[in-house]
Amino acid sequence: MTFDRRHALLALLSGLGLSTSLQAAEWPTRTLRLVVGFPPGSSPDLTARLLAEPLGRALGQTVIVENKVGAGGNIAADFVAKSTDGHTLGLMINGNMTIARILNPQLGYDPLKDLAPVSLIGSAPLVLTVPAEAPGATAAAWLAQAQQAGAQWSYGSPGVGTVAHLGMELLKARAGMAPVHVPYPGNPQVITAMLGGQIQAALLPPALAAAQARNGRLRMLATTSTGRSILAPEVPSLAEAGVKNYQLEIWNAVAAPSGMPRAHVHKVAAAVSEIVRAPEMRARLFQQGWQVIGSAPEGLRHRIEADTQALGEIIRRQNIQ
Repeated sequence: MTFDRRHALLALLSGLGLSTSLQAAEWPTRTLRLVVGFPPGSSPDLTARLLAEPLGRALGQTVIVENKVGAGGNIAADFVAKSTDGHTLGLMINGNMTIARILNPQLGYDPLKDLAPVSLIGSAPLVLTVPAEAPGATAAAWLAQAQQAGAQWSYGSPGVGTVAHLGMELLKARAGMAPVHVPYPGNPQVITAMLGGQIQAALLPPALAAAQARNGRLRMLATTSTGRSILAPEVPSLAEAGVKNYQLEIWNAVAAPSGMPRAHVHKVAAAVSEIVRAPEMRARLFQQGWQVIGSAPEGLRHRIEADTQALGEIIRRQNIQ
């Protein structure tokens, strides 16, 4: 169909209220970018690469993963928010879509205004993880050692404002300890620093923590869930270690620029939801450490609003900037 004929048809169908569905059916028209704000090998990157091929098949175009690393994923989120090519999506984590602007009022994008929620892929607790030779056989014993160590100890996270950072700050408040925060580009670097003795702890996604624990390099002490998680049933919760009023989850999701037509957003959301809920993909995401959700855009928006309020309270209470 030529350009003129196509637009004439769109004009005709517009009067019938059908142009939006036609445009959605024709889109995408070229390669899509799925932008990730963390390095290769990180949890968001692994999920994006797992999703890219089946998403491309579902949408009829190639999907390439592009890593734009830095600022706890906010460089990538800013890039997605400002994209105008109509073919850019982002694979993001909680912080990029919730409290990024609360942490930094000068941030170049507003998560609630400049990003369109597409689909919540999955969620998981974090795991308090320490070097294999760390003192304390249990979470309670390690926390007691951390209280005595004060600021002599440090912990790592994949960036300021990430859920791992905020979660440890909340744990510091709840458990009366004071390790110093050291941010890294991503969790692979956090693990390297912990193995090298530069930091004494981190809150890691279950799959990453379990992989290091299996080879005896790290120990998983406790999860950030209120009870034991099916993702790591052998690991007690922080509540079991005596930490009260503590619950935290990470999640990952697909987002789009707010200017993307709603029909396109819903088309991607339907594809993502179907893909991640398929039994084989659900099993593979579980191995990566995710409890699959696969929501509609509205479900993700509700989660964003709830987490913005909850994580915002941590930021204000701990005066995190």
